[in-house]
Amino acid sequence: MVSQITKGIKISVLTSFEGTYFKNYKIHFAFAYHVTIENQSKDSVQLTTRHWEIYDALNNVEVVDGEGVIGKKPVIKPGESYTYSSGCLLSSPIGAMKGYFNMVNFTSTRSFRVIIPTFKLSATFAIN
Repeated sequence: MVSQITKGIKISVLTSFEGTYFKNYKIHFAFAYHVTIENQSKDSVQLTTRHWEIYDALNNVEVVDGEGVIGKKPVIKPGESYTYSSGCLLSSPIGAMKGYFNMVNFTSTRSFRVIIPTFKLSATFAIN
């Protein structure tokens, strides 16, 4: 698990390898990731958008931007956390992801960026 705190918001990520399968005549490696967003600040915040950079060992990079996470824009009160799970497909058994969440502080009404630390994606058979 990797964790990082930005402006009182702690992001923790746990990953797992889900297996391989063929799609469009190519082998793909499926990974799940579980993200916990913990509000350690004194203000309520809302996650508004996400930005992901997904890398694989073949130098492919996919950038994903979107509203909220898994169709939601959670409001997280001080001392509370929000956890969600998602996944990605890679063309290689090893890769990484990083990114950020854009959030709004309800007290100041200001937007701010929370860093999602870089985390590795490794198929169980590829770990050295």
